[in-house]
Amino acid sequence: MAAALAVIALLGFILLIVLANSVKVVQEYERGVIFRLGRCKGAKGPGVFFVVPVLDRIVKVNLQIAAVPVASQAVITKDNVTTTVDAVAYFQVIDAAASVIKVQNWFTASQLVAQTTLRAIVGRHELDQLLSERDRIDMELAESLDLQTEPWGVKVHRVEIRDVGLPEQMQRAMARQAEAERERRAKIIAADGELQASIKLTEAAGVISTQPGALQLRQLQTMVEISTENSSTIVFPIPIEILEAFRSVSDLARHYAPPPASAAGVGHSFDAPPPAVPAPDVPVAIPPPPVPTAAEVPPAAPVPPPSVPPPPALDKGGDGAPHGG
Repeated sequence: MAAALAVIALLGFILLIVLANSVKVVQEYERGVIFRLGRCKGAKGPGVFFVVPVLDRIVKVNLQIAAVPVASQAVITKDNVTTTVDAVAYFQVIDAAASVIKVQNWFTASQLVAQTTLRAIVGRHELDQLLSERDRIDMELAESLDLQTEPWGVKVHRVEIRDVGLPEQMQRAMARQAEAERERRAKIIAADGELQASIKLTEAAGVISTQPGALQLRQLQTMVEISTENSSTIVFPIPIEILEAFRSVSDLARHYAPPPASAAGVGHSFDAPPPAVPAPDVPVAIPPPPVPTAAEVPPAAPVPPPSVPPPPALDKGGDGAPHGG
């Protein structure tokens, strides 16, 4: 009787161990891939499920999104600029059985594929595009990676470029370019301001020209503004009306000035009195000087021909040679 009880107790203990090994629990974010005698029976979970002890083997797979860092890569862009680029990729297993069966380690495989894809995609773009079109390049990286990891049951949610390292010479060149661009914008803004100011000043000058008193009021306002400053010197500008009066007087004097004197022997006599200048308020036309006739012009004196000295006389000596006188 005691031996029977011992056998029953041993069987019960063995059955309890078998039941304990056959019950499996996986979390909500996990799946259990079951292999029975080496053949995949699919994935189960989450929660509690039973397996056959000794015959079944379970592999748990995490379905959470994993942030995988992509190591820094030395990349030559399309415009032959050497840069170092690193990124981060976000992977998630959507097919637990495929991630276990079709790839040995999906995490390491995805990380290596991300490095090669990053180098290939960045090499297709120029440096300016890499710096200014990050979103579009990120989308290209995500699409390319997703096509490669889809057979493994891995989904690529997003890929982001974290940092772009540039050589020091390129950084200085870009700084000079940015400085030149800012100076260009500043000059354009200043020129635009000068243009608008000149337009407004032209309009103000047109308004002031219609009202002579407006210029005097503006002058007084300027004097008030100058007096508020800590300055002991005040400059009084000359009114424009005074300058216009001087200009009018000079024009009248130039208009009524006597004509220039004629050449000697031609025209009227020097003893004749000068023509009377009318009063400034009565404009009178000044007659032109008389034109001399042919009888009044004396004839020109004849010019004698130039005198030429005679050649020296030559005499012959006893030897027949000529001798000068």
